Amino acid sequence: MLAKSTFDFLRKLRKNNNREWFQDHRADYELAKDDFRTFVGSLLADYTGLNARLSGLEVKDLVFRINRDVRFSANKDPYKTNFGASFSEGGKKSGKAGLYLQIEPGNSFIAGGCWMPPAPQLKAIRQEIDYNLNDFNAILKDKSFKKCFGELSDCRLKTVPKGYDRSNPAIDHLRQTSFIVERSFDDKEVISSNFKKDCVANYKAMLPFLGFMNVALEG
Repeated sequence: MLAKSTFDFLRKLRKNNNREWFQDHRADYELAKDDFRTFVGSLLADYTGLNARLSGLEVKDLVFRINRDVRFSANKDPYKTNFGASFSEGGKKSGKAGLYLQIEPGNSFIAGGCWMPPAPQLKAIRQEIDYNLNDFNAILKDKSFKKCFGELSDCRLKTVPKGYDRSNPAIDHLRQTSFIVERSFDDKEVISSNFKKDCVANYKAMLPFLGFMNVALEG
Protein backbone atom coordinates (compact mmCIF):
# COMPACT_ATOMS: atom_id res chain seq x y z
CA MET A 1 0.00 0.00 0.00
CA LEU A 2 1.35 3.40 -0.97
CA ALA A 3 1.50 6.10 1.67
CA LYS A 4 -0.58 9.27 1.37
CA SER A 5 2.60 11.22 2.18
CA THR A 6 4.09 10.03 -1.13
CA PHE A 7 1.22 11.67 -3.00
CA ASP A 8 1.55 14.77 -0.83
CA PHE A 9 5.22 15.12 -1.79
CA LEU A 10 4.41 14.85 -5.51
CA ARG A 11 1.67 17.47 -5.20
CA LYS A 12 4.08 19.88 -3.51
CA LEU A 13 6.77 19.16 -6.10
CA ARG A 14 4.37 20.09 -8.89
CA LYS A 15 3.97 23.54 -7.31
CA ASN A 16 7.67 23.94 -6.49
CA ASN A 17 9.54 22.32 -9.35
CA ASN A 18 12.97 23.84 -8.75
CA ARG A 19 16.27 22.60 -7.39
CA GLU A 20 16.32 24.84 -4.33
CA TRP A 21 12.96 23.60 -3.06
CA PHE A 22 13.87 20.01 -3.89
CA GLN A 23 17.12 20.18 -1.90
CA ASP A 24 15.31 21.75 1.05
CA HIS A 25 12.82 18.84 0.98
CA ARG A 26 15.21 16.03 0.09
CA ALA A 27 14.31 14.11 3.24
CA ASP A 28 10.64 14.07 2.15
CA TYR A 29 11.73 12.93 -1.32
CA GLU A 30 13.79 10.06 0.09
CA LEU A 31 10.82 8.85 2.14
CA ALA A 32 8.50 9.04 -0.89
CA LYS A 33 11.06 7.34 -3.14
CA ASP A 34 11.58 4.52 -0.64
CA ASP A 35 7.82 4.06 -0.29
CA PHE A 36 7.42 3.72 -4.06
CA ARG A 37 10.41 1.39 -4.39
CA THR A 38 9.04 -0.83 -1.62
CA PHE A 39 5.72 -1.02 -3.45
CA VAL A 40 7.48 -1.84 -6.73
CA GLY A 41 9.46 -4.58 -5.01
CA SER A 42 6.29 -6.13 -3.62
CA LEU A 43 4.66 -6.00 -7.07
CA LEU A 44 7.74 -7.52 -8.68
CA ALA A 45 7.49 -10.53 -6.39
CA ASP A 46 3.86 -11.09 -7.37
CA TYR A 47 4.47 -10.41 -11.06
CA THR A 48 7.37 -12.87 -11.11
CA GLY A 49 4.99 -15.49 -9.73
CA LEU A 50 2.89 -14.93 -12.84
CA ASN A 51 5.78 -14.53 -15.28
CA ALA A 52 9.00 -16.39 -14.48
CA ARG A 53 10.82 -14.40 -17.18
CA LEU A 54 10.99 -11.50 -14.72
CA SER A 55 13.17 -13.63 -12.44
CA GLY A 56 16.48 -12.07 -11.47
CA LEU A 57 15.30 -8.48 -11.86
CA GLU A 58 15.73 -6.02 -9.02
CA VAL A 59 13.85 -2.83 -8.21
CA LYS A 60 16.72 -0.71 -9.57
CA ASP A 61 16.22 -2.40 -12.96
CA LEU A 62 12.62 -1.15 -13.12
CA VAL A 63 12.27 2.34 -11.62
CA PHE A 64 12.97 5.57 -13.46
CA ARG A 65 14.89 8.54 -12.11
CA ILE A 66 12.90 11.58 -11.03
CA ASN A 67 15.29 13.93 -12.82
CA ARG A 68 14.11 15.08 -16.24
CA ASP A 69 16.29 15.23 -19.34
CA VAL A 70 15.70 18.84 -20.36
CA ARG A 71 18.34 19.07 -23.11
CA PHE A 72 15.86 18.93 -25.98
CA SER A 73 12.71 20.09 -24.19
CA ALA A 74 11.07 23.50 -24.04
CA ASN A 75 9.94 22.55 -20.53
CA LYS A 76 12.95 23.14 -18.29
CA ASP A 77 11.41 21.89 -15.04
CA PRO A 78 14.20 19.77 -13.53
CA TYR A 79 12.01 17.04 -12.00
CA LYS A 80 9.23 14.71 -13.04
CA THR A 81 6.10 15.02 -10.93
CA ASN A 82 5.52 11.27 -10.92
CA PHE A 83 7.16 8.01 -9.93
CA GLY A 84 7.34 5.38 -12.66
CA ALA A 85 8.50 1.81 -13.16
CA SER A 86 8.60 -0.55 -16.13
CA PHE A 87 8.07 -4.27 -15.50
CA SER A 88 9.66 -5.63 -18.68
CA GLU A 89 11.57 -8.84 -19.22
CA GLY A 90 15.21 -7.79 -19.03
CA GLY A 91 14.39 -4.51 -17.29
CA LYS A 92 13.28 -1.03 -18.30
CA LYS A 93 15.95 -0.68 -21.02
CA SER A 94 15.34 -4.04 -22.69
CA GLY A 95 13.05 -2.75 -25.44
CA LYS A 96 10.59 -5.57 -24.79
CA ALA A 97 6.87 -5.21 -24.24
CA GLY A 98 6.04 -4.75 -20.59
CA LEU A 99 3.82 -3.06 -18.04
CA TYR A 100 4.47 0.55 -17.05
CA LEU A 101 3.19 1.88 -13.72
CA GLN A 102 2.94 5.62 -13.10
CA ILE A 103 1.99 7.22 -9.80
CA GLU A 104 1.05 10.89 -10.00
CA PRO A 105 -1.73 12.92 -8.38
CA GLY A 106 -4.52 13.11 -10.92
CA ASN A 107 -2.63 11.04 -13.50
CA SER A 108 -1.93 7.55 -12.20
CA PHE A 109 -2.21 4.64 -14.60
CA ILE A 110 -1.02 1.27 -15.76
CA ALA A 111 -0.14 0.86 -19.43
CA GLY A 112 1.37 -1.97 -21.39
CA GLY A 113 2.58 -3.03 -24.81
CA CYS A 114 4.83 -1.28 -27.31
CA TRP A 115 4.83 2.51 -27.61
CA MET A 116 6.00 3.86 -30.98
CA PRO A 117 8.27 0.90 -31.80
CA PRO A 118 11.06 1.58 -34.34
CA ALA A 119 10.38 0.52 -37.92
CA PRO A 120 11.92 -2.99 -37.73
CA GLN A 121 9.98 -3.85 -34.55
CA LEU A 122 6.77 -2.33 -35.93
CA LYS A 123 7.14 -4.44 -39.07
CA ALA A 124 7.65 -7.57 -36.96
CA ILE A 125 4.55 -6.88 -34.84
CA ARG A 126 2.41 -6.27 -37.91
CA GLN A 127 3.66 -9.47 -39.50
CA GLU A 128 2.87 -11.45 -36.34
CA ILE A 129 -0.68 -10.04 -36.31
CA ASP A 130 -1.13 -10.71 -40.02
CA TYR A 131 -0.02 -14.33 -39.61
CA ASN A 132 -1.90 -14.97 -36.34
CA LEU A 133 -4.93 -12.71 -36.48
CA ASN A 134 -7.27 -15.18 -34.77
CA ASP A 135 -4.93 -15.53 -31.80
CA PHE A 136 -4.52 -11.76 -31.50
CA ASN A 137 -8.27 -11.14 -31.67
CA ALA A 138 -8.88 -13.81 -29.03
CA ILE A 139 -6.52 -11.94 -26.69
CA LEU A 140 -8.25 -8.61 -27.28
CA LYS A 141 -11.70 -10.15 -26.80
CA ASP A 142 -10.87 -11.99 -23.57
CA LYS A 143 -13.32 -10.96 -20.85
CA SER A 144 -10.66 -10.12 -18.26
CA PHE A 145 -8.65 -8.14 -20.79
CA LYS A 146 -11.66 -6.12 -21.94
CA LYS A 147 -12.79 -5.48 -18.35
CA CYS A 148 -9.37 -4.08 -17.42
CA PHE A 149 -8.43 -2.22 -20.60
CA GLY A 150 -11.26 -2.06 -23.10
CA GLU A 151 -9.67 -1.51 -26.51
CA LEU A 152 -6.21 -0.79 -27.86
CA SER A 153 -5.29 2.89 -27.72
CA ASP A 154 -6.19 4.53 -31.02
CA CYS A 155 -2.77 5.30 -32.54
CA ARG A 156 -3.45 4.57 -36.21
CA LEU A 157 -2.27 5.61 -39.60
CA LYS A 158 -4.91 7.26 -41.78
CA THR A 159 -3.57 5.26 -44.71
CA VAL A 160 -2.79 1.60 -45.32
CA PRO A 161 0.74 0.61 -44.22
CA LYS A 162 3.17 -0.24 -46.98
CA GLY A 163 3.07 -3.88 -48.03
CA TYR A 164 -0.56 -4.51 -47.03
CA ASP A 165 -3.84 -4.39 -48.90
CA ARG A 166 -6.87 -2.46 -47.72
CA SER A 167 -8.92 -5.68 -47.86
CA ASN A 168 -6.69 -7.47 -45.35
CA PRO A 169 -8.93 -8.68 -42.48
CA ALA A 170 -6.36 -7.42 -39.98
CA ILE A 171 -6.07 -3.97 -41.55
CA ASP A 172 -7.44 -2.03 -38.55
CA HIS A 173 -4.77 -3.55 -36.32
CA LEU A 174 -2.07 -3.21 -38.98
CA ARG A 175 -2.66 0.52 -39.17
CA GLN A 176 -1.63 0.88 -35.52
CA THR A 177 1.66 2.71 -34.93
CA SER A 178 1.62 1.84 -31.21
CA PHE A 179 0.17 -1.19 -29.50
CA ILE A 180 -0.83 0.05 -26.06
CA VAL A 181 -3.53 -0.67 -23.52
CA GLU A 182 -4.14 1.51 -20.48
CA ARG A 183 -6.07 1.62 -17.20
CA SER A 184 -6.33 4.82 -15.15
CA PHE A 185 -6.73 5.08 -11.38
CA ASP A 186 -7.96 7.99 -9.30
CA ASP A 187 -6.02 9.15 -6.26
CA LYS A 188 -8.27 7.36 -3.77
CA GLU A 189 -7.78 4.06 -5.60
CA VAL A 190 -4.00 4.42 -5.57
CA ILE A 191 -3.70 4.90 -1.80
CA SER A 192 -6.34 2.28 -0.99
CA SER A 193 -5.50 -1.14 0.43
CA ASN A 194 -6.83 -2.75 -2.78
CA PHE A 195 -4.42 -1.04 -5.16
CA LYS A 196 -1.78 -3.77 -5.17
CA LYS A 197 -4.46 -6.40 -5.78
CA ASP A 198 -5.74 -4.33 -8.72
CA CYS A 199 -2.21 -4.01 -10.14
CA VAL A 200 -1.72 -7.77 -9.99
CA ALA A 201 -5.10 -8.43 -11.65
CA ASN A 202 -4.23 -5.99 -14.43
CA TYR A 203 -0.86 -7.61 -15.06
CA LYS A 204 -2.42 -11.06 -15.18
CA ALA A 205 -4.98 -9.85 -17.73
CA MET A 206 -2.27 -8.13 -19.77
CA LEU A 207 0.19 -11.05 -19.90
CA PRO A 208 -1.15 -12.80 -23.05
CA PHE A 209 -1.03 -9.46 -24.90
CA LEU A 210 2.55 -8.81 -23.75
CA GLY A 211 3.50 -12.36 -24.68
CA PHE A 212 2.15 -11.92 -28.20
CA MET A 213 4.11 -8.67 -28.61
CA ASN A 214 7.33 -10.25 -27.31
CA VAL A 215 7.06 -13.27 -29.60
CA ALA A 216 6.98 -10.80 -32.50
CA LEU A 217 9.90 -8.76 -31.15
CA GLU A 218 12.02 -11.85 -30.50
CA GLY A 219 11.25 -13.00 -34.05
